[in-house]
Amino acid sequence: MTALEPRDAQVTPPSAGTDVVPGGQGVLGRTHRALSVGIVSVVLLIAFEATAVGTAMPVAARELDGISLYAFAFSAYFTTSLFAMVLSGQWADRDGPLWPLATGIAAFGAGLLLSGTAGAMWLFIVGRAVQGLGGGLVIVALYVVVSRAYSERLRPSIMAAFAASWVIPSVVGPLASGTVTEQLGWRWVFIGIPVLVVFPLALALPAIRRTASGPADPHAPRQSFDGRRIRLAFGISVGAGLLQYAGQELRWLSVIPALAGTALLVPAVLGLLPRGTHRAARGLPSVVLLRGVAAGSFIAAESFVPLMLVTQRGLSPTLAGLSLAVGGATWTLGSYVQSRPRVEPYRERLMALGMVLVAAAIAAAPSVLIAWVPVWIVGVAWGVGCFGMGMVISSTSVLLLKLSAPEEAGANSAALQISDGLSNVLLLAVGGAAFAALGGGAVGAAHAASGAAGSSGSHPAAFAAVFLPMAGVALVGAWVSTRLRTR
Repeated sequence: MTALEPRDAQVTPPSAGTDVVPGGQGVLGRTHRALSVGIVSVVLLIAFEATAVGTAMPVAARELDGISLYAFAFSAYFTTSLFAMVLSGQWADRDGPLWPLATGIAAFGAGLLLSGTAGAMWLFIVGRAVQGLGGGLVIVALYVVVSRAYSERLRPSIMAAFAASWVIPSVVGPLASGTVTEQLGWRWVFIGIPVLVVFPLALALPAIRRTASGPADPHAPRQSFDGRRIRLAFGISVGAGLLQYAGQELRWLSVIPALAGTALLVPAVLGLLPRGTHRAARGLPSVVLLRGVAAGSFIAAESFVPLMLVTQRGLSPTLAGLSLAVGGATWTLGSYVQSRPRVEPYRERLMALGMVLVAAAIAAAPSVLIAWVPVWIVGVAWGVGCFGMGMVISSTSVLLLKLSAPEEAGANSAALQISDGLSNVLLLAVGGAAFAALGGGAVGAAHAASGAAGSSGSHPAAFAAVFLPMAGVALVGAWVSTRLRTR
């Protein structure tokens, strides 16, 4: 699961006059059918891309001689999406969600095509960055569509459909991606997805034009872009990219981009996140911090699972991807558990338990580096971890709105998503640096030469240096979860 999953975003409620549903129709009634099918199809394709690309990534990185830059292929997406989310929110408020959504889908498809036709790893990473721009634009625009086109009574149903859209891709995506990778080549995983975008575009865009286009209040003066927030968002993206580059190069000259990235990142984070987030102040700041800690540690570890299974245990890309498939169902189950009214008094304890489960899953995954440990342990561990993530991630969204004044819900929800995406970039940078420092760059070449796991060319320490620190970060999240309630 990625930092941009739509099940967790919050939407600021529209004005009171929008709660009337013509004829009492549901999300698949005549009024909303085309729009619902269209936007759910968009989410379905984003979910499929997120699960399928992870399966094909180890093969792509190996063939492009870019194993040492493996973490960049993931963090490039998150880095550019941070900027795009802020831009999309302001663009949608100013002109409506139609153009941000259409532009985002176009950029998402262009990025896939660029990565799929890349002849070098750096061009592949550029394609992933373009994808991130598209993904950030799309995800925020979709929430604005929901807030404008659906009454308050219907929003839980359409958001539940968004969440359900991740279950099937979690199971089918790795299998389909692995099969295509083995039979046709990894490039077709990227090139084939843009073709599927035509159907949701044809359904959704005309419906959005009818129901949610234009500014929220057409009689109000046209809003201008908040230049300060745009600059801060740009600072986060560039700063995170510089830190990622410094972590991968591991030379004394890398101190320069590291310092420059920090100089950009620190003021931007302080300006966009609630005051006290960096020190886990009680209440809202700790909610925002926990979201980042949970998402960042889990995604950073998950990004290396297929690579570890392919290069160290000799699994095919299909089987390596299927090791993560059960997580889609258990994540949904965890989200369902936290939604039960009877667990509300114990929400903070539930979140602490969830973070302990996440830490245990991350710590258990590298046990397969030991030859006699069965590889199915990873699937079991990741199912447990995803169950914990389902409880934690959904609960952070619930607590965020509970602790936010109505006029602050939008800004605080944006802060939650920024914390999510930024932590993915930073912890992927840390994990990628540790991986490269302990010989991770030679993993692909060693695997290709030996053709078997456990050869003298394997580098289990490089993988352990990613998973074990991330397990420690997840345990820190268990402590942060004790600071969610104000005294």
